[in-house]
Amino acid sequence: MVDVKKLAAEILGVGESRVRISPEALDRLEEVTTKADVRALIKEGLIYAEYARGVSRGRWREYHRKRKLGRRRGVGSRRGSKYARLDPKETWVRKVRALRRYLNSLKRRGLIDTKTWRELYLQVKGGRFDSVSSLRAYLISNNIIKQQR
Repeated sequence: MVDVKKLAAEILGVGESRVRISPEALDRLEEVTTKADVRALIKEGLIYAEYARGVSRGRWREYHRKRKLGRRRGVGSRRGSKYARLDPKETWVRKVRALRRYLNSLKRRGLIDTKTWRELYLQVKGGRFDSVSSLRAYLISNNIIKQQR
């Protein structure tokens, strides 16, 4: 006997597991001997290929619907380092504000004059310093201020 499923899979261009044979065609399967016979059954719609199954988006939709409502956003659900999810602009603003605060405190305490303060302020604005500690290291290495305790 000819393996009808195998022939149909070849003709339809799918795997054997996706080939379906309708119950009405079962009595006619004994008569099938060639590919032409199988093609005829396919044309009649008695043999057909099932749709390929994809990956469901249902779980993703549910998860994102909940996140829109503010669920699943707690401390235990967060990934990455403490600052990994911050907006780059927010990071910049935090850094520059800290640097400017430090510069203003130096000026207020009389450790730098107005001219030096202005130069350093513009360097901060230009992104020269990564942090307050890098600014402090720069000031000490260039003898602008003495090392503080």
